[in-house]
Amino acid sequence: MATTKVTFTLAPATIQTRREAAERLAVPKSEIVREAIMEFHDRLGRLSERERISMLRAFDELVPKIPARSPKAVSRELAELREARGSRGRRTAMRKRA
Repeated sequence: MATTKVTFTLAPATIQTRREAAERLAVPKSEIVREAIMEFHDRLGRLSERERISMLRAFDELVPKIPARSPKAVSRELAELREARGSRGRRTAMRKRA
């Protein structure tokens, strides 16, 4: 595989972490960077553990707040909303013009 030399600016703590990882795994420091980039790419679009925990916490807080209503009560409320929205607004004005 052909390689290209690039320059990165990294914080001292990141450089130290990369050095320690390379020593511990007995691989070149550049391999640590390549591996990190590939792992990052593989995770694109997935939630991080921190994001997952945050969303689960929000779910656990919000679900109990959902009011318990019968399907009949929900249908009635939706019908009332549809009726209220249908009696005014852009659609009604557009129908009158046509």
